[in-house]
Amino acid sequence: MAKQFKLNVEKRESKGKSDARELRQHKKIPGVYYSYDSSNILFQMDEQEIRNAIQSQANIFTVEVGGKEQNVIFKSVQYHPVTEKIIHIDLYGVDMSKTISIKIPLLFTGTAVGVQAQGGVLVTSLNEIEILCLPSDIPDTIELDISELELGSNIQAGDIQLDEKLQLITPSDNTIVSITHAAKEEEPEVVEDEEEGIEGEEGEEGEEGAEGEEGAEGAEGAEGAEGKSEGSGDNNKESDGKKTDS
Repeated sequence: MAKQFKLNVEKRESKGKSDARELRQHKKIPGVYYSYDSSNILFQMDEQEIRNAIQSQANIFTVEVGGKEQNVIFKSVQYHPVTEKIIHIDLYGVDMSKTISIKIPLLFTGTAVGVQAQGGVLVTSLNEIEILCLPSDIPDTIELDISELELGSNIQAGDIQLDEKLQLITPSDNTIVSITHAAKEEEPEVVEDEEEGIEGEEGEEGEEGAEGEEGAEGAEGAEGAEGKSEGSGDNNKESDGKKTDS
């Protein structure tokens, strides 16, 4: 039997962001009640009332609507992105004689052999599954024993053994948990450093080569100059000889 908890709510007429902001300043949380017969009612409740409801761990709540009690479930709860405080809540009225779809958290039990003895890593893909059942049959959690899970294997939604009162809505081939190989630590690559070193050496060699070519050109120029100088000296000697003969 699902746990029940009575919520004290107040009907509200105001709506809009500014009105909702003012309610929160007075420790009130705005919300909407959606009935299964399509009628919607705006309401508000104290922050503490919601905290008490969450701590009760109930699945079904009762509220007084239109002078009579109605059974409801939490349809959605909105949280502030920074403070994580509840800022809005939607309640959905249920007919206790009709089935509803609801998401139930999974409770993993045991230690997987693939982790304990085979060095694998547990990867959780889903923390809850969606089922169809009567409101009175809603479970708090669904236990899933993972102790026999080996390295390289997984458990899918269809592998979960559900009570005959519960019907699986989540696709049966959706993976719940799996055991994979532990990621190996990759050694830092030094190829890039070696390439950079080679490029640097080539650059230095190229510069040295360029300087060497310039030096060679200078040497050739000096040798050419010396050759010209020596040649000029020979010509002078020959001309001196001619003068003597005459």
